[in-house]
Amino acid sequence: MLRVTKLTDYATVVLTVLAAQHDRVLSAAEMAERAGLEAPTVSKVLKPLAQAGLVEGFRGANGGYRLARAPEEIGLIEIVEAMEGPLGMTECSVHEGNCGLEQQCGVRANWRRINDVVVEALSNVTLAQMLAPTFSPEPASAKRIDLRLAGA
Repeated sequence: MLRVTKLTDYATVVLTVLAAQHDRVLSAAEMAERAGLEAPTVSKVLKPLAQAGLVEGFRGANGGYRLARAPEEIGLIEIVEAMEGPLGMTECSVHEGNCGLEQQCGVRANWRRINDVVVEALSNVTLAQMLAPTFSPEPASAKRIDLRLAGA
């Protein structure tokens, strides 16, 4: 099963809290309350999000965090990669030289193409879109991602 980690899911929830109030600085405690998460969990996800440049931290009595950019400018791929590193459907999708079968592998090129499609899909969904109560993608007939497998 392909899934993001709980921390990545929580990071997305925290960022949607910030996105809903993107002009305000919110404390970790405020975000935890609004997100329905424990404060230590919120603090844990804020560190990699700040390192990735997705949130800005402010010190002091009125300190806290806010989004570093507008919610429309932050793609889900940035959140996933901030929390988990580069997206890779398989190890060879990200790093070469980690598999003994690499030179004669017949499926590697296809996994890389599939990886690229997933990255593109996550890039095309913004944090602003995640604020909507329900996400309604375009009907399959309206939007199609062309994927050609090697040898096809």
